[in-house]
Amino acid sequence: YKAGKPIKEVERELGLKRIIKLASNENPLGPSPLALRAIKKSLSNISRYPDGSCFYLKRKLAEKLNIQPSNIIFGNGSNEIIELIIKTFLNEGEEVIMSKPDFLIFRLATLQENGLPIEVDLKDFCCNLEAIREAITKKTKIIFIANPNNPIGSYVKEEEIKRFIEEVPDNILIVLDEAYYEFAKDEEGYPDSLKFLNKRNVVILRTFSKAYGLAGLRLGYGLANEEVIGYLNNSRQPFNVNYLAQVAGEAALDDDRFLQKTLRIIGEGKRYLYEELDRLGLSYIKSATNFILIDIKGNSKRFFDKMLAEGVIVREMSAYSLDSWIRVTIGTTNENERFIRVFERLMKGGRY
Repeated sequence: YKAGKPIKEVERELGLKRIIKLASNENPLGPSPLALRAIKKSLSNISRYPDGSCFYLKRKLAEKLNIQPSNIIFGNGSNEIIELIIKTFLNEGEEVIMSKPDFLIFRLATLQENGLPIEVDLKDFCCNLEAIREAITKKTKIIFIANPNNPIGSYVKEEEIKRFIEEVPDNILIVLDEAYYEFAKDEEGYPDSLKFLNKRNVVILRTFSKAYGLAGLRLGYGLANEEVIGYLNNSRQPFNVNYLAQVAGEAALDDDRFLQKTLRIIGEGKRYLYEELDRLGLSYIKSATNFILIDIKGNSKRFFDKMLAEGVIVREMSAYSLDSWIRVTIGTTNENERFIRVFERLMKGGRY
């Protein structure tokens, strides 16, 4: 897995100063002001070990979601919980089904535990639940569904997910990765997945890295029935979530003003980018997230390098077998406008 280039690295390598990063689907507004205030207030306590149970953060999230604290596990990013799920429930040689393309960590974490990743092609750029059902064998142990899909941005509607869950044998764990939940939740038909917490084989993953702007602190969470949460807790490290992440997460949950502002900025930016891409006559995928996948009809690696030389970091998609596509994170108004200026100039110049 190759992460998006950090701004400091590009400054160091290319000697550039005015750099914008639109590669890793981070919040362009930064972190919640309430989270920043809480961190500053708590800095004197970092000599102490964190609360291994995340008691106060868990209680606050449970109240917000109207579920029990025993249905929640926190991790060092939702990445850790993906790895915990596979480490806990997968035996060597068993199969894990996922879409292709999908979040790369599903495949990498499966291989790390000597499992067999079974990749099912998308249908019309959307998760093909029927084909996933048909891919189930006696060796199938886990199914990952990123909803919305990363890197595509498409999503599966509630009635389809509900039917799928009912049809899959309950000895197979279904993991719904909802990293972009806050951006997608108001889309037509997007699932209210908390309805599925009564199922013994469903896990929901969400994160504070995207809409809440806390990617650098690494904080994600899983929701499931008490039995599954208990197994995952037995597998994790005792202090897997650092103290400042817990403090910031708790404050961020209270900062609804910041969350609403984030959703507004992303919505406005998305509409602007759609209009500009339409003007340029380019193909792209309508997205339920804070990123857009764009077909440049050329070599995305070379195009990435040309954008980088102009101080604009995007994501080239060759790792996902999408060789002519780039993924761009929706930024601030100024960032989006600069992206379009550079993008249009390079597209007209060709030679990529």
